[in-house]
Amino acid sequence: MKQKMVIRVHMTCDKCRSKAMGLVASIYGVERVEIQGDDRDRLAVVGDGVDAANLTACLRKKVGNADLLTVEAVVPEKKPAPAPETTEAPWCPGYYSWPAAAYSHCYPYTYSM
Repeated sequence: MKQKMVIRVHMTCDKCRSKAMGLVASIYGVERVEIQGDDRDRLAVVGDGVDAANLTACLRKKVGNADLLTVEAVVPEKKPAPAPETTEAPWCPGYYSWPAAAYSHCYPYTYSM
């Protein structure tokens, strides 16, 4: 089941942010990593089967102080089913579109098919 984790990490420069994002993105099961917050000090991680405590401990070891703020389940949005398209050809008058019985008096001879 997919889950979204928000982790506050002490990141002072762009090099630290890049290192933290690379570390999180390299973990198996992570689908998306975003930097959030006014100070750009929070990582929002979305993934399937990711251990949040292990991820936070790994960030503490490699980058710096890290705190796990929230872990919540991600519910997929249900898209409405598209309307089925009809593949019928539009009606157009053709050679055989007129009823033959109504106009049989106009033709003195008959066609045998």
